[in-house]
Amino acid sequence: MRFLPKLLSTAFAAGLSVTGLSATSAAAAPAPPLHFTAAHGTFAAYTPGGQAVTYRPDLVPAGAKAHVAALSASRVGTTTVLVISGLLPRHEYGAHAHVNSCGATGDAAGGHFQHVPDPVKPSVDPAYANPHNEIWLDFTTDRSGIGHATSTVDWTFDGRRAKSVVIHETHTHTDPGHAGTAGGRLACLNVGF
Repeated sequence: MRFLPKLLSTAFAAGLSVTGLSATSAAAAPAPPLHFTAAHGTFAAYTPGGQAVTYRPDLVPAGAKAHVAALSASRVGTTTVLVISGLLPRHEYGAHAHVNSCGATGDAAGGHFQHVPDPVKPSVDPAYANPHNEIWLDFTTDRSGIGHATSTVDWTFDGRRAKSVVIHETHTHTDPGHAGTAGGRLACLNVGF
């Protein structure tokens, strides 16, 4: 994945070195926590235990591929990269980290993962539904149907973790009463954030 160097450079900027999936500090002091995860899948119709599901093959065709990598470190927050191919050319899509794993319908993934949860559900308040409190990965595909996005937030996951990335039919809205909405749920990729 060509975006992996950006994730690793984030770790190095924080004074960390990465060996496999663990972290060590250049100094003798204990290293801050570092968490790296990567997931990939080829979209297909839902099957129990499937990694990548398409709910709208007219917009996310079976056979399209997605890769997600995320790096969290206490001094730099969380950087997430999405790379996807095989989609419609020159088309706008929304994408967000969601609280549940993928299921037979798009609703199975639950709501967006929020660092500070909105007490009102569904969350459409820009104070909570925004790219600083959620992981937003909106993208527009190129003429070959390839898209990519990067999200950087200043927080890391605690005991709660996102479990999937859902692809939506439009870029994400930011206006009050609609904040965080991005149309229908087209596809889902399980990601163990």
